[in-house]
Amino acid sequence: MNDRQKGILHMLLTEQRPHVRVQDIAAELNCSEKTIRNDFDEIERYLAEHTTAKLLRKPGIGVSLTIGEREKEKLLSSLFWSAPNKEYNTDVNRSAAILYRLLMEPRPTTIHELAAQHFVNKATIKKDLDRLQPWLKKYNLSIVSKQKVGVTAEGKERDKRTALSKLSQLTGQAGNQFIKDRFAPHEIELVARELKQLETDAGLFFTDEAMDNLLVHTLLMVRRTKLKQPISFSEQEKSLIREKREFPWTDAFARKLERIFAVRFPQDEVAYLTAHILGGKIRSQTRIEASLPAGGPSGSADDRGRVSGLVESLVQKMSALTLVDFARDPILLEGLRIHLYSAVNRLSYGLIVTNPMLPDIKKMYPYMFDRVIDATRGIGGGFPFVIPEEEAAYLTLHFQAAVERLSQPAAKPKQIITVCHMGIGVSQILRTKLERKFPDLKVLDSVRKADLPAYLAREGVDFIVSTIPLENVNPPHIVVSPLLDSGEIRKIEDFIGRMDEEREPADSGSILQQFTRPSLVFPQAGFGHRFEIIEYLANQLHVQGFVEQDYAHQALLRERVSSTTIGGGIAIPHGDPKLIRSSQIAVATLKEPLDWDQEKVSVVFMLALDHRDQDSMKKLFQRLSLLSEQPSAVERMIRACAPEELLGCL
Repeated sequence: MNDRQKGILHMLLTEQRPHVRVQDIAAELNCSEKTIRNDFDEIERYLAEHTTAKLLRKPGIGVSLTIGEREKEKLLSSLFWSAPNKEYNTDVNRSAAILYRLLMEPRPTTIHELAAQHFVNKATIKKDLDRLQPWLKKYNLSIVSKQKVGVTAEGKERDKRTALSKLSQLTGQAGNQFIKDRFAPHEIELVARELKQLETDAGLFFTDEAMDNLLVHTLLMVRRTKLKQPISFSEQEKSLIREKREFPWTDAFARKLERIFAVRFPQDEVAYLTAHILGGKIRSQTRIEASLPAGGPSGSADDRGRVSGLVESLVQKMSALTLVDFARDPILLEGLRIHLYSAVNRLSYGLIVTNPMLPDIKKMYPYMFDRVIDATRGIGGGFPFVIPEEEAAYLTLHFQAAVERLSQPAAKPKQIITVCHMGIGVSQILRTKLERKFPDLKVLDSVRKADLPAYLAREGVDFIVSTIPLENVNPPHIVVSPLLDSGEIRKIEDFIGRMDEEREPADSGSILQQFTRPSLVFPQAGFGHRFEIIEYLANQLHVQGFVEQDYAHQALLRERVSSTTIGGGIAIPHGDPKLIRSSQIAVATLKEPLDWDQEKVSVVFMLALDHRDQDSMKKLFQRLSLLSEQPSAVERMIRACAPEELLGCL
């Protein structure tokens, strides 16, 4: 199949609606309906050769795939997840190239020039420009078209450079490859060499990602200065940056580049690059301690105290919200100090951070992400910024790792006994090997088969390792050879894993069903905007007595802070927990998927959960995260026509 046919198959595999109209596919891929129908023939041949899936075409209704869940995952994996670019390559690369020209060129460009450059018609270019507007809006930029003049990207120089540095996002390429391809290899090599020298001279410890970003921003600084498109910093900003330890190092670095590239950088450019160096992610505490001496330049010790205060406040809030004592984890505290030092500098100087893992983090750890969003609201006292969701997602990883570290010691070692039919010598060999290979197991004793019932009557045992089969024995047992070779070791590991799975507490029914009722279930609802459905569901919770009247307003404010989508066509909006009278969930499915901050949503769970019931909250968020990975379950919910039927799907 070609890229377009793969794109069609990807749409069908990930579509939440029961059928997709041919005209919608044609519009998405910018080709005729006849072309799409011809592509269906090739897709059918591919499916027949490689899968058991069927492509169903229903005239006047649309097309759909009949395919099992496991086969769907396998097909998605083989076709798309390993590919560097999941979208239709020609379109996205052209869009990125057009935007690069608009952002880089000082003079307007005509649509005719763009069409000629990319060998397409003017209508295609206009469609590309319309698609690019929402992406540019994130960076406070816009495309402006003036009759008889041409098309330009308008906005501040600082925002233009940020957008230029993020163009690889449009192509799906990893890292900053798209923008680096716009520079000559020798230019990249020269700047990379000088950056490494700067890191050595100044005793800096950047991550690979930070070094790559600094490389791109330096290359852009050189080119934009040559094009006479300088950056501007306020006198106050420049004054603050000049006091930083990194400023003289950056100034010396800039003077080297002036000689190499035959260009002169104004002080604003040096200040801007220093801000990027201050905001670069670092690998250790060493640089922070070196950068913030107790008796150092004005503002340094104060910065250190403010960052430490921010860490302390965040840890206190997170501990209160999750009932986990995060202050006990020194690794977390050090990690937060390192991360927030860089983050505070990035945010203080208006440097936009992007987090490519944001959707995955929200989907994998919805509970922890939500707690971090709550904890960071209003926490930046003394700082001229709010913590955006991209930074909150990075913080989520720190706290999630801390939970896993703190929960490890709580695991109680399993108590076992051995039964061996070959004498004390072999029994001791078996016991020694078990203790060496499985330090988490506590071997209580080696018991004869005849003595087993009496022993079990007086001692608590999790399971038995036996060299002979046992009958009518509780607890469970596993039969192994006395010599315990590598195959037997794996057998025991699998046995313990199955035991742990079986012992995990099962939900009584479904955790979702526990917190909702038919009067709060609304299948096949019709709304035009996400705020409308949030307000409607929150008001239903209020009318039925579960929340205070202001809950809807607070839920809308929360949604503006960070989108509550978790992937898989699901959103989980919620308001201030202080306004909840009794835990409850309202559920709605949508006739047509809603645009929900760059995602499509078909199922909305309006959560009103009392934070004091942490156990239920964690189970609920785990269940919702799991549901987002089950397209067939979501599709059954969307098709449900009655509240009782939709509840049954939960």
